[in-house]
Amino acid sequence: MRKIVILGLVGVLALVLAGCGGGSDGPPVFTATILSDQPSDGDIAFDSIANSFTVSQGPDTLFFGIDSLGPNQPEYRAFLDFPLDGSTGEDIIPLNATITFAEVRVSVVSVEFAGTIPTLLDLVTYTVGGLAPSDFNSPPLTFPGGAPAFRSFDFFSSDAGFDVAIEVTSLMQEAQRRGLPDLQLRFLLDFVPNAAGFVGIDDRPTVIVTAPILIVRYF
Repeated sequence: MRKIVILGLVGVLALVLAGCGGGSDGPPVFTATILSDQPSDGDIAFDSIANSFTVSQGPDTLFFGIDSLGPNQPEYRAFLDFPLDGSTGEDIIPLNATITFAEVRVSVVSVEFAGTIPTLLDLVTYTVGGLAPSDFNSPPLTFPGGAPAFRSFDFFSSDAGFDVAIEVTSLMQEAQRRGLPDLQLRFLLDFVPNAAGFVGIDDRPTVIVTAPILIVRYF
């Protein structure tokens, strides 16, 4: 994962217009950019004291992590949905495409209660526009060998106010292998000992410059 300066609208449009690359020795490589489907994005908070879940669908800020210091605080998990079939007017990833690279860029609003937040990013499936409490603990999808499809990385307190790029090539390749119509991802606190922290991700559909975006290269 690497921090990047927040993209300007011109930069995003340049990526959208980046059609083919590659040289004469191989097939042309295309670049697709896909904004997340904000009405289908969301987060889920679990209150262990009340044993209850609170689902927020389509908020302007998505949260994951522990929402305070001390024991028995609510835990949040955040969900992003990137349509791959053009159903929201974004670029289409052809079903026969071979994925060579993929990354998700998110704009970090806040990082609280810890300087380093160990994070898991799961490949999941959930009902588009219908996030449910059961999605909080649903098992991630698996790679062909049976291993859970996820990747681990850290957010840092210094990420607040910046875009962060997260490489997701293996997760996108698995979604493509399965023929999924959407790339759906879940952010959660890693299960390592003493993991803590609370991260806010900008998800305002009217502010394209900071909206979550998936960038895919394929041939």
